[in-house]
Amino acid sequence: MIEATSLTKRYGKTVAVNDLSFTVAPGKVTGFLGPNGAGKSTTMRMVLGLDNPTSGSVRIGGKQYHELKHPLRTVGALLDAKWVHPNRSARAHLTWMARSNQIPARRVDEVLDAVGLTSVAGKRAGGFSLGMSQRLGIAGALLGDPEVLLFDEPVNGLDPEGILWIRKFMHRLADEGRTVFVSSHLLSEMALTATELVVIGKGRLISQSSTKEFVARASDSSVRVRSPHLPRLRAALAEFGATVNDVDDAILVSDVDSSKIGELAAANGIVLHELSPQQGSLEQAFMQITGDSVEYHTDLDTEARQVLASAAS
Repeated sequence: MIEATSLTKRYGKTVAVNDLSFTVAPGKVTGFLGPNGAGKSTTMRMVLGLDNPTSGSVRIGGKQYHELKHPLRTVGALLDAKWVHPNRSARAHLTWMARSNQIPARRVDEVLDAVGLTSVAGKRAGGFSLGMSQRLGIAGALLGDPEVLLFDEPVNGLDPEGILWIRKFMHRLADEGRTVFVSSHLLSEMALTATELVVIGKGRLISQSSTKEFVARASDSSVRVRSPHLPRLRAALAEFGATVNDVDDAILVSDVDSSKIGELAAANGIVLHELSPQQGSLEQAFMQITGDSVEYHTDLDTEARQVLASAAS
C-alpha cells in the first residue's frame, strides 16, 4: 500500500504539490490522473525518494523509501524508459540492477521473458525503439518481484498490441494482490485499465474514487429509446416527470432509469425497439471535473471542453 499524508513540495515560490493525501490499495490498478503541471511526476518522485517533500510524508508498506533495505524487492518503478546507459545490453542493465539489490541472477532472464525481450537481450539498449525501451523499463520494475509497482506513462511508444499486453499485464499484477499505481494521459486506456482513480489538479487532490463513480458523478445519466410510437411514449414520460429530448430517430430520456421506462411502455402498450442506458466517458468526466485546474488555456481548449460537456449531457 502507498499512503501519502499532507504531501507538499515547493520549489521556491512555486507549489508543485499542495497538502496532498491519498492511498493506493493492493489488489487493484489505481490510475493517477491530472492535467499537465498538476504535480503527478513530482508526487511519484517523492514516493520513490527521488525528491524530498517540503512537508508531509509518503510511505510504502508503512515505511519511507529510504528506510527500505533492498528497495527493488519492495517497490518497482518505471518513470523514464530512456534512462538506461545506451551502450549496455538489456541483460547487462538488468544484471547491474539485480546485483545492486542482491536479487538472484536468474530473475534477469525471467523478467526479460515476461516482457518479450529475450530475443534482443544481448543488444544495446541505445538502439531500442521507445516501445522496446518501455518493455525494458517494465522488466526493471519487476526485477525484485515487488509488491508495489509505479508506472509513469507505461504505454508510450507501444503499438495497439503492446497496449493490450500492458493492460492485461497490469490486471494480472493486481490480481496477484500487488499495489499498481499508473500515471497516464491516455484516458481511453485508463478507463479500461484502472478500477480506482486518484485525480489531482494544481497539486491538490480533486477526487479519489472508483472509475465508475468518477464518471457517473460528472455525467448525467440518460437512456436512449426508439419506438414506432414515440409521440405516445413522449407524452407518457412527460406525465411521469421525465426530461425528453429528440435525438435523430430516437429520444434521450433523463431522470428516469431504463427499467422504469420499460415498465411505463409496457403499461401503455407501447412497443420499444431500443432501450439503451447512456454512459459518459472518462474523458468527458475528466475534462469537466479538472476544467478549473488546467494551468494554461486557449480558445481551442475552451471549445473542446464545451463540446465534450454537451456530449455528456
